[in-house]
Amino acid sequence: MLIIRTPFRISFFGGGTDFFDYFSEYGGCVLSTTIDKYCYVSMRHLPPLFGYESQVTYSKIERFSEVDDIEHPLVRAALKYIPVDRIQIAYDADLPACSGIGSSSAFAVALLQGLHAIKGEKPDKMSLAKEAIYLERDYLNEAGGVQDQIASALGGFNRLDFSSNGFNVTPLEISPTVKETLQNNLFLTFTGFTRFSSDVAVEQKKNISSTRRQLDEMKSLVSVAENFLKQGKTDDFGRLLDYTWDLKKSLSKGITNPEIDELYECAKKNGAIGGKVLGAGGGGFMLLYVPLKNRERFIEKTKGSNIIPFGFENKGTEIIYSDDLFGNFK
Repeated sequence: MLIIRTPFRISFFGGGTDFFDYFSEYGGCVLSTTIDKYCYVSMRHLPPLFGYESQVTYSKIERFSEVDDIEHPLVRAALKYIPVDRIQIAYDADLPACSGIGSSSAFAVALLQGLHAIKGEKPDKMSLAKEAIYLERDYLNEAGGVQDQIASALGGFNRLDFSSNGFNVTPLEISPTVKETLQNNLFLTFTGFTRFSSDVAVEQKKNISSTRRQLDEMKSLVSVAENFLKQGKTDDFGRLLDYTWDLKKSLSKGITNPEIDELYECAKKNGAIGGKVLGAGGGGFMLLYVPLKNRERFIEKTKGSNIIPFGFENKGTEIIYSDDLFGNFK
């Protein structure tokens, strides 16, 4: 049996500039970090003792003999890309899917890493990221960017640069004290509802030509935010989140709604100075920056608001358990 643990991510600045239609012509960049909330994928070869060939378990259980019979599109695509017979796969996670933390791409990375491992292969993490991008964006033709796959595979607090020539990952060099302050001032809160990111991403992709000015500015803010952190100006970083949220809302009408706007304004009235909805928007998790002086009031006033404690992580995807039995049923 194998167990793969792959982190979810928080994207601070530059989201939307990682769409191929934009960065292939203008270049893109994103500032993001992975967090200590994960998806877990376990897999093993299934012994020939059951009344079915293979099984995948997520929010439902699918038992199948032919890959084409699999309903889950990503699992179906992965098993066509890396064929494995008599396989049992199970998905679990610390946070709900469709909530803006890159869960689909994290699952893709974990799934690929596990299937490669069962076949005795050990691709490097960037190769896993590129394969996950291929499965989601090319093979399945799902709308969206390419930052999530890279973040989940590599892990860490990074600047990601995109161009027609490929991707470049630069770990952000900031002092441990600044990093700790930033982490302590960030709050992750659940809006209470989820959405399919591709639904929002389709419209955002269509709007790239008409929203290029906003995307160009969002791209430029990555360097501004990076410099704020290098100078220890974490509160300025937080205020910049508020500014980029206004820009992000203009990319697609599906990014926000009255419920999200109300939650965000309530957070600002109670001590937050910046924030944004994570991922494509439309629901899921909201990231809020609350300075230390406002933290006690914020926590008191927002009791019951689904605040999720988290920390930064830097390991990326990894196999956390492997025994020598998974090859016995090949």
